[in-house]
This record gives sequence, structure tokens and C-alpha cells, in this order.
Amino acid sequence: MKNRSQTTPCIIALLLSLTAAPVFSAESPSDAEVSLKKLKDGNMRYLSGVSNVPRVDVERRELTATRGQHPIATVLGCSDARVPPEIVFDQKFGNLFVIRVAGNVTGSSEIASAEYGVHYLGAPLVVVLGHSACGAVKAAVDKTPLDGKLPRLVQLITPAVDAAKKAHPGLAGAELMEAAVEENVRHQIRELTTKSDVLKKALASKKLMVVGAVRDLKSGRVRFLP
Repeated sequence: MKNRSQTTPCIIALLLSLTAAPVFSAESPSDAEVSLKKLKDGNMRYLSGVSNVPRVDVERRELTATRGQHPIATVLGCSDARVPPEIVFDQKFGNLFVIRVAGNVTGSSEIASAEYGVHYLGAPLVVVLGHSACGAVKAAVDKTPLDGKLPRLVQLITPAVDAAKKAHPGLAGAELMEAAVEENVRHQIRELTTKSDVLKKALASKKLMVVGAVRDLKSGRVRFLP
């Protein structure tokens, strides 16, 4: 058990990290473009099966432990076990600040986490990453009865499903699901960029780019939305 003298430095370090100066990053919009290109190139490497990123990198682990994290992007993705952002984008340990939640939704905790990635860690890019055959989106499409707190989560997706149905009144089945998954990404982007004053300020000052993407589970390809 640690004594008081051992824990006090840890508490001080945490407080300093939360109150430190970085208000957004000193990155320019071009840095967001560079980050986006790195993610696109990484996904192409992932598709080819040829990675240039070591999965166990002791040197980098020690470096990030002592010098902190400096991610090139914040990724809000689904908790689905088949969509791990670091692997999908073939990125080094510490390159991505990842927020994962079923349906890649934007509740208060997810918005706050994105704010931390942008405001304190200086990530110039935010990616909202959905994926095909998303169970949370399907539950919203099918209006599936759910237990526990899941109905509250699905409520955060329902506006996107309604918008997809309105925009594509003839769609059903797999086609409706595809449209709903994409619309959910767009909807969550709107939620992020309208409910967070931190992100709105970063966008207005050209310190941040926010993009949406959808990963196809079968092919592994990430398609970035216009």
C-alpha cells in the first residue's frame, strides 16, 4: 500500500496535466490534412496486410510514458470488437486518442473526451468512425426491445435513423442499414460540433478538422465521407 508521500506527487502531476496551458493545438489546418493522410495511408497498408507499425514497441512505450501523449487524431468509434482504430489505421502506439462506445454516439462523456483530445492533447483532427452492420444502429432501425440502459443509448441514434428513412423513403433491409450507419456518423458529428463550445471554438479558429468515416467489416476498407 502506498503512503501519502508516494501518492501526493501523482496527484500533483494529474492536476498539472488538467490545468496546463494548451488551449487547442498550435497545429495549422495543414497538420489536420497530414493526419488525415496518415490515417488513409495506414488503412491502405492494413488492407494490403503489410504493416510498418510494430505491435510491441518497448522503446515507444517508454517514450510515451515519460514524455506524454501527442496523438495525431482523436477517433470516436464503436465499441465493436472488429473495429480497433489503431489496427484499422495501422498507427503507432500513442498516435490515436480513442473514444469507443456502442454506436459511436455522442453523450456527455464522449463529447468531454473529444474536448480533452483537442483542447489538452492538441489533436488537430477528429474522426467519427462508424461501421457496417452496426448492432446499435440495427437496434434503432428495427426498434428492438432492449434491457437495462441500452434504450437510452439507442435514443441517441434514432434521429439519424429517422433522417435516413426520410431521405430514402423506399429503402429497406441492408440498404436502409447502410444509409442509417452513414447518417448516424453525420448526426454524431453535428452533435459534437454543436454541443461543444470547445470544439466550435477550435473549428472557428481553424485549429481543427472533423471528418466522418465508415469501415466495411468484410473488406476492412475505411470510406471517408464527403
